[in-house]
Amino acid sequence: MTSTVTDVWSHRNALRLLVRRDLAVKYQQSVLGYFWSLIEPLAMGAIYWFVFGVLYSTGEHLGAAKASYPLFLITGIFAWMWTNSAISEATGALTGQARLITTMKVPREVFPLGRVIGRFAEYVAGLPVLVVLAAYFGELHFGLTLLALPLAILLQFTFLTGVALLLSSLNVLLRDVDRLMRLITRVLFYATPIIYPLSLVQNSQMPGWLKVAYEFNPLVGIFQLHRAIWYPSEFPSAGPLTASVVGSLVLFLGGLWVFRRLEPAVLKEL
Repeated sequence: MTSTVTDVWSHRNALRLLVRRDLAVKYQQSVLGYFWSLIEPLAMGAIYWFVFGVLYSTGEHLGAAKASYPLFLITGIFAWMWTNSAISEATGALTGQARLITTMKVPREVFPLGRVIGRFAEYVAGLPVLVVLAAYFGELHFGLTLLALPLAILLQFTFLTGVALLLSSLNVLLRDVDRLMRLITRVLFYATPIIYPLSLVQNSQMPGWLKVAYEFNPLVGIFQLHRAIWYPSEFPSAGPLTASVVGSLVLFLGGLWVFRRLEPAVLKEL
């Protein structure tokens, strides 16, 4: 693991060029360019606000976010767009760049990693929007809960890097992985507190074992950390937070191990 991290760091300039190239290609011949990284999550947020904030206007199910549901939504959706886009693009990171992979003398890990970093750049571009919304709704807090943001980013980056390494290598040998992940990400969207608060699950009539299983999803604690910046009461309890830390580390180490083990077969297939 240490040698891999060292190799990637020594080729950080190549990684930076790959990220810049991917961002340039993604938005080439686009009038709005990078603004699309904001328009899509904002449009999604508007739709869900209309359904759950207007049509179901009692707001009793929203808890602390009752008076600022748009902020609650956009916070979750921005974090979700990073997750969804990184998983989707990293899955095909090796199959879509076969020529570069077989000719460039860089660690192959930089290709899926570049997709995670590229989508992170889009997430960062949306942070000023969240600050403006938080100021508008009076949810700006200057305290220890601000530390939830770097922790959320660190855990999510670790989680997505592990997933990207795992899926990108498996997808070369098993092309069904891409289709399977489209289904899994749809399930994850509703199995993670993005458009609803975690308290809605905790106070539901679901069986106890199902609630425990729900909180084992590493994204639950991560998304709660994203929310805790604006809603201190949303800071994850020990259970979801531990699941996020342990789950992210296990996925990272497992993804790296699988990537290194499959690398010879992947290169042969490419």
